[in-house]
Amino acid sequence: MELIVPDSSKSLLEGAIAPWKTPAYEHELQELLALADDYELPVDIPFRELTKAHLKIIHEGVPERDFGGLNGFFAWLERRKYKMHLRVFLSRWRSYRQCPKCRGDRLKSESLATKVGGKNIAEICQLKIREAIGFFKQIEFTEWQREVARHVIEQIHSRLHYLNTVGLGYLTLDRTLRTLSGGEAQRVSLTTALGSNLVNMLYVLDEPTVGLHPKDVRHLCKAIMSLKDRGNTVIVVDHQEEMLRNADQLIEVGPGAGDRGGKITFQGTIEEMLSQEDNLTGSYIAGTRGVVIPERRRPANRGWLKLKGASGNNLKDLTVEFPLGVLCLVTGVSGSGKSTLVQDTLYGAVCRRKRKDTTKPLPYTDIVGDGQIDDIVLVDQSPIGRSPRSNPVTYIKAFDQIRAVFADTLEARTHNYSAGHFSFNVDGGRCSVCKGVGQLEIDMQFLADVYMNCPQCGGTRYRDEILNVTYRGLNIADVLGMTVREAFSFFRGQNKVQTKLKRLIDVGLDYLQLGQPANTLSSGEAQRLKLAAYMSTHKRNRTLFILDEPSTGLHFNDILQLQDCFDTLLALGHSLIVVEHNLQLMKAADYIIDIGPGAADEGGTVIAQGTPEDLTRIEASHTGRFLRGVLNID
Repeated sequence: MELIVPDSSKSLLEGAIAPWKTPAYEHELQELLALADDYELPVDIPFRELTKAHLKIIHEGVPERDFGGLNGFFAWLERRKYKMHLRVFLSRWRSYRQCPKCRGDRLKSESLATKVGGKNIAEICQLKIREAIGFFKQIEFTEWQREVARHVIEQIHSRLHYLNTVGLGYLTLDRTLRTLSGGEAQRVSLTTALGSNLVNMLYVLDEPTVGLHPKDVRHLCKAIMSLKDRGNTVIVVDHQEEMLRNADQLIEVGPGAGDRGGKITFQGTIEEMLSQEDNLTGSYIAGTRGVVIPERRRPANRGWLKLKGASGNNLKDLTVEFPLGVLCLVTGVSGSGKSTLVQDTLYGAVCRRKRKDTTKPLPYTDIVGDGQIDDIVLVDQSPIGRSPRSNPVTYIKAFDQIRAVFADTLEARTHNYSAGHFSFNVDGGRCSVCKGVGQLEIDMQFLADVYMNCPQCGGTRYRDEILNVTYRGLNIADVLGMTVREAFSFFRGQNKVQTKLKRLIDVGLDYLQLGQPANTLSSGEAQRLKLAAYMSTHKRNRTLFILDEPSTGLHFNDILQLQDCFDTLLALGHSLIVVEHNLQLMKAADYIIDIGPGAADEGGTVIAQGTPEDLTRIEASHTGRFLRGVLNID
């Protein structure tokens, strides 16, 4: 109930039941309040003071009044969870507890009675991967058993060997996927492909190094090279220097992004790429371009945020001090506890102090120094919208100014069109068939919904008479089809519009179309769009930004633009704590907190902290070892 009622000091009238505070389901709360007097249910006392009889009404409902309560509400959601947005909403209120019957073994006692090598299947699954490899090697089979199990044992050895090779030997076999870090989940998802013994196959891997520390990338490269050595063809889409240097053939697509790309700008070996002075990727790998080592890093003397006693997941009762007013990176191998520390503990702890709604933080003792910041913002990689109605220009609030420009034209004023007529979110000028979406949604029941262009407006979203209104020869639909950079030039003289669009250019999203549906953006694009939205509001209060791997999917050149955004935020007096693996950003950091030394139970402690140069002197730090190379320290 902690997720459903996060603040038990609130009353029902104040919205103690979180799922019923949302606009879509507020009617459930109104139904409860309507019958409260008839059943002597107090609505103005703290939720924690309600009696068992009161809670029974809330949980089980009142059938004679056609009110299903929480049980009926969640049963209704369960029946409709084939729809993505309902499935996501339902997951917000779920928590996990160990089954009291099987105590986490998952199977009946009859199934557990069967043993191999003296262990049942639950005991085998509780082994770490490296322990399981040794266990299956030492099992003694009879000749008949060995023949029957030969193919199965081969597959077990092959897949466990792959997981161990890519640095996941510390994971237990029964570890649930939802508890894995991004880098761990990425490597596990590749097990079926990389752990097989197939030959003459074509493998296509899309950014397999996402979420991986440079140490883990090296292990993954070896596994991918072994695929090639077995006679397979491997095509990898990636930006990691280590991966590029291991490739037999490089194909560069460019020269820019969006409509400025789509051409093959280079094909050849790494040596040939490095010999071309005008090659963008090659110049970064060669070191002639890239993040310059700062002559003087920002000093960590502008205040500290101190988190005490963090002990969630694998954290070992950590007390960590985060410097404010600087670019602070939290690094460490995949699974070492970075996200647990920053996103799952620090962010929730500060939100509690600032009275912001969020999920319950993992266990900690205290948080000190939060009075030095006014707000905290988590810029993660979650999607900004799941329907075609949301797009970049509405998200950063630039569409208000663009609509005002069209409403100010002579033709619009002649027909008495207001800015609202140029909105696709309200009636007036939008298409009456698709309601301004531009597409019709087809419910596929148990499959994902399908979208098709609206036959009435042809995807333009607007009525014909609205499309007849033009500004500089283009109508509102034409403008939504422009890229950000094109629109920036088109709206010359319109300072309010250009100011908003400039933020998208600053974060490297100049290639996006203004009306591009949000559900087509990548996770990295969504994260940078959130950053641009905040930068466009010009807030002057002291804000702590927490970012989760913002370099995901970015080319070396894009990372430079991202660093410029960070510099802008810091110059305005904000603070940045970034969970990151990218060596370019590590090189530019003012302060680094390195978690490790290993992953899972081998991590969870602070190995080193200080400037990048300080980390290079710590032998136990894997991050420090890789920093020596990029900082040119022997």
